[in-house]
Amino acid sequence: MIHKILGKQHNSKMCFVCGLKNKFGIHARFYVTENHELIALFTPSEEHQSYPGRLHGGIASAILDETIGRAILNKYEEEVWGVTIDLNVKFKKPIPLNEELKVIGRITSENSRMFEGTGEIILQNGETAVTATGKYLKVPLEKITEFNREENEWRIVELETDPKAIEI
Repeated sequence: MIHKILGKQHNSKMCFVCGLKNKFGIHARFYVTENHELIALFTPSEEHQSYPGRLHGGIASAILDETIGRAILNKYEEEVWGVTIDLNVKFKKPIPLNEELKVIGRITSENSRMFEGTGEIILQNGETAVTATGKYLKVPLEKITEFNREENEWRIVELETDPKAIEI
């Protein structure tokens, strides 16, 4: 299925998942689809392994948590942030290193205080390697942390390689 890309979400400087200057991070890029799902693209490297040649399960969990949690940003004009309450992850296939992976996140339900979502990590051959469900508390960013957008370089970084559509 081809997902048309409507926009791109922000990256930051040092976040493990989206931090573009974090030398140990996974440098994920997040794209908003026409159906308000979020697709993250990233390529794990040897620094992200557990068993040789395989992505660490904790990192797989982190990218799913981030992608599901960020999907709420697609629904509102103002930023709505989520703090993870519960994350359930199921590992189905080993995840290789050094190949681009696709991570899908979507919101499945919400109320004024919380939201829930699901997500998957998709391998290059189209198989689902990991699935997750999560529950998040809606919290204003200023109640989570002191966050200076300029200092943390929180911005949309447009790249020539940004896709116009993503096939899954």
